[in-house]
Amino acid sequence: MSDKSELDALTADFFGAFDNRDGRTADVGRLRRLLLPGATIVKTGPDFTVYTVEEFIEPRQRLLSEGGLAGFREWETSERTEIQGDIASRFGGYRKSGILDGVPFEAAGTKTLQFVRTPEGWRIAAVSWHDHP
Repeated sequence: MSDKSELDALTADFFGAFDNRDGRTADVGRLRRLLLPGATIVKTGPDFTVYTVEEFIEPRQRLLSEGGLAGFREWETSERTEIQGDIASRFGGYRKSGILDGVPFEAAGTKTLQFVRTPEGWRIAAVSWHDHP
């Protein structure tokens, strides 16, 4: 499998972790194996927040499993990936939709992921995103 194919699969696995459509149970815990333990996750915009892996997982697990966010999915709509040796960067668009507290919504944004090759394979070192207004 090529590096690009591996990064495509890793990115799809990342987005898929949040999917709870059609009675699925979101598997946000899988992020612990996709992200480096010290990865940085950043939400930009008015609610600018920097998360550790656990700070990012815990509230999303609750939201997606306790009914606050139902029928949710998030997917990549475009991407540009650059690979140089054992590092890679991906920049792209994404969309998301679901039902938040009983109200259907759709949104879009931009996400960037930074990858590193480890002895166990490619892992995500950082994620940043910006939701479009």
